[in-house]
Order: sequence, then C-alpha cells, then structure tokens
Amino acid sequence: MYKNIPNRSQLKMDFLDFPNPFGVKLRGDNRWVRLCQLIPWDEFEEQYAELFSNDGAVAYPFRMALGAEILKERLGVTDRELVEQISENPYLQYFLGLPRFVTEAPFDASTLVHFRKRLSVEMLKAINERIALQGLAGAVNNSQEKKESPPPPSQPSAASSPEVHLTILQEESKPPQGKLLMDATCAPEDIRFPNDLSLLNEAREVSEAIVDSLWESRPEQMRQGVKPRTYRKKARIAFLNAIRSRSLSSQKLRRALRHQLRCLRRNQKSIARLSQNGSLEVLPNHLYRRMLVVAELERQQRILFSMAKGERRSIPDRIVSICKPHVRPIVRGKAGTPVEFGAKLSISVIEGMSFVDRLSFDAYNESGDMIGQAVAYHRRMGCWPASIHADKIYRTRENLAWCKARGIRFSGPMLGRPPADAKVRTENRKQQRQDENDRIPVEGRFGVAKRRYSLSRIMRRLKETSESAISMVFLVMNLDKILRDLLLRIFLQPWSGLGVTFRLLGLVTRGRVNAWAV
Repeated sequence: MYKNIPNRSQLKMDFLDFPNPFGVKLRGDNRWVRLCQLIPWDEFEEQYAELFSNDGAVAYPFRMALGAEILKERLGVTDRELVEQISENPYLQYFLGLPRFVTEAPFDASTLVHFRKRLSVEMLKAINERIALQGLAGAVNNSQEKKESPPPPSQPSAASSPEVHLTILQEESKPPQGKLLMDATCAPEDIRFPNDLSLLNEAREVSEAIVDSLWESRPEQMRQGVKPRTYRKKARIAFLNAIRSRSLSSQKLRRALRHQLRCLRRNQKSIARLSQNGSLEVLPNHLYRRMLVVAELERQQRILFSMAKGERRSIPDRIVSICKPHVRPIVRGKAGTPVEFGAKLSISVIEGMSFVDRLSFDAYNESGDMIGQAVAYHRRMGCWPASIHADKIYRTRENLAWCKARGIRFSGPMLGRPPADAKVRTENRKQQRQDENDRIPVEGRFGVAKRRYSLSRIMRRLKETSESAISMVFLVMNLDKILRDLLLRIFLQPWSGLGVTFRLLGLVTRGRVNAWAV
C-alpha cells in the first residue's frame, strides 16, 4: 500500500529548520541540499504509487527510494555501508525526505533490492530526461525560467520505436542547430570469464544440490530405496585434473567435457525420476530457476560438443553464466577485451547531458539507432541537429542519405573521390580533425561512467536490477554536471560585472574550480 500525502509541497521545509539533536546550525549550501533542489520529486510520485495495491503495509515514499539509489551510486558504497552512513549524516536524511534527524536507519539494507526492482528502466529514463532537459534549459539561458514541459514519462523513447521518424514532419520551421554526439559501449557484468568446462562443472554441482534437496524432501516411507548415484567425487577429481593440467590438449579437453556431460545427463535423469510425484514444489525458488537454466545449458553444450572439428562453435542465446542467464557475449573487437559479457547500450550526448537511448543484453548493430537518436534530439530540442558526430560504424549509406535530406552534416570524410582542389582538401581535413575533437565528450562520458561510477562492473544479479543500475549511472552523472555548472555560475557571478573573460580549463571538481584569467 502506498500512502499519498495531500499538499506534499506544503510540507517542504528549509534545511535551516531541519531538527537535529546536535544543536548546531547546519549549512544550507551543502551539496546534498543543492542536489535535492534539482530533482523533481513530486512529478513522478503518482507513477510510482501505481506500482502498489490498496492493501498491505505502507511502502516507502518515492523520494526515499530514488534518493537511496542516487546516494549509493554517487558515494560508491555497498548497501550496508549506505544504510550506516544515512543513520549518521543529517544531510543524507534530509536528502531522503525525513522530517527530522533519527539515529536509527530508516530502512534495512535488503530494502534497496526492492527499490531497484520498482524503479524500472522506463521510469529512470523519464526522470533522466526531465532533469537533463532542465539542465539544458538552464545552460542555454540562465536568466530565463527553466523549461517545464518535458515528454511524459509514459512516452516511449525514439530509439526503441524507430518507426516514429516516419510520422515527423519533413519541413521544419526551425533551422538545424546544435551538435549530437552518439556512441555505444558495453557494461560488463560481474561474472567469471566463461569456458565450457567450468560451466559444465558448475551445472553438475547445481544438479547434485537439486538431487539432494529432492531426496531429502521425500516422505520417510519413500526413502527406503537407494539414493540416486551422482559420482560427485570422481567428477570433481576429473575436473581438477583437467584444469590443473599445464598443457591441456584438445583430446584431454574433449575427454573432460564428455565426462562432465555424462555426469550432468545422469543427474538430469535422476531429477526427472524424483520429480514424477510433483515434488518440484519443495525446491527453493533459486534452485528451481537454476534447474531450468542447467537444462538449457546442457542442451546447448551437447550441440556444441557434437560439432565437427573446425566448425564454428556458435549457438544463439548462448548461456555464459548460470547465476546470470540473461548475460550474452558482446563481440567488441577492442584491444585486450575482444569479447565482453554484459549489456550493450547506445547513448547520445547533447551539451554534456547524457541520454540512454537503447539498452539490451543481446548484441546489435548500433548504426541502426542513428535515425532514432536524431528523432529523439528533435523531440528534445525542437529542431534537427546541425551536425552528428559518431564513429565509422554509423556511416552507412542509409544514414548518410537520411542526414543529407534534412540538411544535417555527418562527421567524417565524404564519400567518393577527394576533391581536386588542394585548398578544399585542406579545409576538409581541418573539418575532420575538428569533428574528431568534438566527439571526445561522448568517449569521456563512458570513461567517467566506468572509472568514477559503477559502469565498469555491474554488481547485480537480476536483469531488471542490472538495467536499473546502468540507467542510474547516467542519471547521477547528469545531476553531478548540473550541480557543477551551478557552483561554477556562483563562482563567476562576482566577476560578471567587471568584464573579465575567463577561459575555463575544467569544471568544478570536488568543490573546486579550475579556471584562469586571460
């Protein structure tokens, strides 16, 4: 049950009035207080309330759910450490919407899992779009009031429905302006590097645990016979002998794979016999889910084992992790990591604001997202971009023709022979170098997301929580950029009347401004 508080805006208090037991006047310009003012908490309250029924215990409010996930991503701590810091810091409690400082934790660490399940990818995309458009409006004109009419939360993104661009008017009154940066990357999951032998050994151990659980759950009068044999000790010794071998030849590897497949197949037959009386209901949920994954993994590995020598060992929807069966191998071709295991995502960057346009655990060609991302730019900014900056994989003939029909310049060399005029060739090379420099910020967004935040290793088990964690990274990145720009404007405000020109060397970093006067 979700309890809606009427006139919630009237309950907002200034941070100086926040009760605390220390008797100390707390700072109203704290970073968490400023960050709290940038988030439109009330706008998504009704959408979050629709997730709950009219009975049951009262759920935590939307501000506490979203605020806890923002705090976790921005602080880079575990769930338990986050709960400890919240119970010790009055600024964090104010950020979560508590009416007063309390010495006890407002929720348990396990509650964060439920928060991540409820904050879906669509909801986080809508929140990110609302905050990013607000930041873009403030960057265009600081003196004007910020825009208040973003796309509704239920509106699908343009990248997820490419046919939307067919309904857009071909003639636009507003000329193209601005730059659209786009690129794709992979968010690796926290899994062991997969190989067939280790996967089969893990599947065999899971099947043995299922056999033990089913046998122990049988009634006493039905356990008079002999427990199904698993030969787990011999299988374990055979596996260790194979992986510890300094030179594992192809014949030894196939012999080890055949042994593990036979043991796994024997356990599968034992599970089928033990479950004839409907005893699968006694299995815990995690064992039941893994039983289904193990059955599919055994089928795939038998197909791969039966392939002829030299044949390409490929199979659709190949399982690379038993605990995360939704993860797929993503071939990237990067130096050092030719294959990554995680979700692939396409983002677009507009004036430093990042938007996640597509997120999928299945491999795809990102060049097919270019039109949808350009349409999304038109929906956000009200015009087509003057130029699109992307790498070579986006430069397909279809994309180039689509951009040419709308007067959009695509970065990179022109098709066909180079012009005969040397001056024109020089100008084209200068433009190409400038386009490469303009594309650096989108690569920088990936670098910041993977080095400063948690995009380099997603520590989630479920598919929906992994997608929520990835979307949360870019939401927090946009919030940090807006906060840095706000502090930068406060720093430069005393100098605005003196006519002093500043050339910025960097943004605000940890409360400091890197700038120099020219």
